[in-house]
Amino acid sequence: MERLKLVFLCALLAVARRGAFVDAVIVDGLQVGFYSRTCPEAENVVRDVVNSEAAMDRSIPPGLIRLFFHDCFITGCDASILLDESPAGDVPEKESSANGFTLIGLNTIDTAKSTLESMCPRQVSCADILAFAARDAAVAAGLPTYDVAAGRRDGVRSNMDDLPGNFPVPGHHVPRLTELFAQRGLSQEDLVALSGAHSIGGAHCFMFANRIYGFSPGTGADVDPSMDPDLAARLRQACPRPTPNDDPERARKGKLDNSYYTELLARRGLLTSDNALVEDPQTRAVVEAFARDDALWQRKFAEAMQKVGALDVILGEGRGQVRTQCRLVNRQGPQQQPQQGPQSQRPQPMFPWLPHHRFPQRRPRRPFPRHPLADMINGFFRGFH
Repeated sequence: MERLKLVFLCALLAVARRGAFVDAVIVDGLQVGFYSRTCPEAENVVRDVVNSEAAMDRSIPPGLIRLFFHDCFITGCDASILLDESPAGDVPEKESSANGFTLIGLNTIDTAKSTLESMCPRQVSCADILAFAARDAAVAAGLPTYDVAAGRRDGVRSNMDDLPGNFPVPGHHVPRLTELFAQRGLSQEDLVALSGAHSIGGAHCFMFANRIYGFSPGTGADVDPSMDPDLAARLRQACPRPTPNDDPERARKGKLDNSYYTELLARRGLLTSDNALVEDPQTRAVVEAFARDDALWQRKFAEAMQKVGALDVILGEGRGQVRTQCRLVNRQGPQQQPQQGPQSQRPQPMFPWLPHHRFPQRRPRRPFPRHPLADMINGFFRGFH
């Protein structure tokens, strides 16, 4: 009997260990055309805003795709990356060193949200707006359109401490990247397909300086020998030896296609994590397949984006909320306040014999109201500039 108990305990531990490896799950329950009744123009509005912003600023499409990925990969697609502050007092995700000043597209989401709030108040979540915007950004950059299922609710927490150790960084190699993606239910093929988004946008010099300066002091190699020498020379010219105050950016082209993979095979990968995809034999085979067939990569990229968009989503009334401003959690109204028993009423003052008006209650901060007209005027001057 004791032996049987031991075998059963070992089996339980094995199952627990295997289950603990997957930190995120792809949730079913989202629907294509979710807003067809409550806000029929929702997707059209987001698409128009993204196209308008992308026409003025070529950094918008890659910025929105990156914003979507960074949001979903950590705590799921809950728009937590958009929050300026957390009700719990935590430092929000966007302040993390993995995000910080490199986040682009936040104002685009704000514009889409304020427009939709004027048309369909409290209907379209910020998490869905971000998912629509990422798809529309990819289309604006040259990808065929694809369906985006909706119905996500917005989260009410954001904490920068969730990122360290749980997010891919430019210095990671394939084993670590594969492990992180597997923990989110994503395959190695998804990893390679999503990396193709690096064909557009830009990279700050500090992200690849380790490959063009002081690569291997022990052997005397200043530049990564796996990098094309001509590319290394151009990068060193664009990005002088780094100093604490310098942070120029190397821009890439604006078309989203499979040229990223042909560049990798030509030894012109920029980041360590890019170059790692051709050095690993398993991922190199996928790189070669995508380099040969642009249509194949486009299909796999769209499928991977759909999988990312379903990571740990919040579904259903009573869970999460639909924010009225994407940067702030909604203030609780009287109907949302938890019921209080007779013992949890307003606390008694410390000095009951003193008049209460001498110690007024501190009022919570009220967010500055936004208006669609103000966003339109701001967009005009931005375009003029």
